[in-house]
Amino acid sequence: MSAAAPCSGSGPTPWAQARRIVIKIGSALLVEAERAEPRAAWLASVAEDIAALRAQGREVIVVSSGAVALARRTLGLTGRTLRLEQKQAAAAVGQIRLAGAWDTALAAQGLRAAQLLLTLEDSEDRRRYLNARATLGTLLELGCVPVINENDTVATAEIRFGDNDRLAARVAEMVQADALVLFSDIDGLYTADPRRDPTATHLPVVERITDDIMAMGGEPPPGYSSGGMRTKLIAARIATGAGCAMAIAKGEAMHPLRALEEGARCTWFLAPPEARTARKRWIAGSLAPLGTLVVDEGAVGALRRGSSLLPAGVREVRGEFLRGDPLSVRDATGREWARGLSAYDAADARRIAGHRSAEIEAILGWRGRDEIIHRDDLVLLEE
Repeated sequence: MSAAAPCSGSGPTPWAQARRIVIKIGSALLVEAERAEPRAAWLASVAEDIAALRAQGREVIVVSSGAVALARRTLGLTGRTLRLEQKQAAAAVGQIRLAGAWDTALAAQGLRAAQLLLTLEDSEDRRRYLNARATLGTLLELGCVPVINENDTVATAEIRFGDNDRLAARVAEMVQADALVLFSDIDGLYTADPRRDPTATHLPVVERITDDIMAMGGEPPPGYSSGGMRTKLIAARIATGAGCAMAIAKGEAMHPLRALEEGARCTWFLAPPEARTARKRWIAGSLAPLGTLVVDEGAVGALRRGSSLLPAGVREVRGEFLRGDPLSVRDATGREWARGLSAYDAADARRIAGHRSAEIEAILGWRGRDEIIHRDDLVLLEE
């Protein structure tokens, strides 16, 4: 697989620079509808593509639907509409089959799958967001391929039209991915539904998601799939707003990732240049600090060089706060140098302040983060 790919001859795409990639695969692609079984050969080809990307030094996260679809026939739930409790029961049965299918396919390529079940709330609550992000980061460091699905067995409002498109975008935002690819049964965005309007025009690149672009979203397709173009456009808004480019590409054929790199027609939604800094601006200006960390000169110097804030450099912890709450970072004179989201609550932060990260486990009795504020959750204020 090459490192760059033109999309319909339009020149290099964001794929060329993407080092961390999230791919979303829906039920209609993964599950053979007649038999309600995984498309094993197709899934094996996707795993082969992922292995090729990993060989290039890229990181891949998969968001995969299919649990409910894999269990419907087994449980005799073949009607088009299921009650909420039926969906949850089917998800409980089908998730085992879905995880097993991915584990088998990835293991054949020498890759280790890791299952995570999330809901949209895990990306919206600060504490749960930090937990999920830390887990995903550790899995990637360990060389795993995280396979994520919605936690349908406990979700209520989350089981609704198109959630895994939005979930994939939230995951891309969470891990600061460079590219998100939504594989579908259509090769991108058209000015109208090409299945109904022969004059519909394909859009290879969308630079801004305007109201006119959103109006091009249509109804969800029939069958087991719960997504539609409109939910993909909502996902594009989330992803590009976080600085992550997104593609909608056709995924039915074998080796869909390879096809994307080799120039298969798709639609790229470009992230605005300023999007990467939006979260930093939010931390710096939109959140009122709930506590203060007083740090020494060495810590200030490390922060100015782009490092995380380690407990060794903290001299005093002021205020009462919980993990994920916003904090102010000041020196002994009271000058504010930074703001960020705490990896510890106030009580634990006080216990580890002034200590080396290697001592955290002995002090707290459990192994926490090495830093009190990770650099991804910290913004240095202008001098």
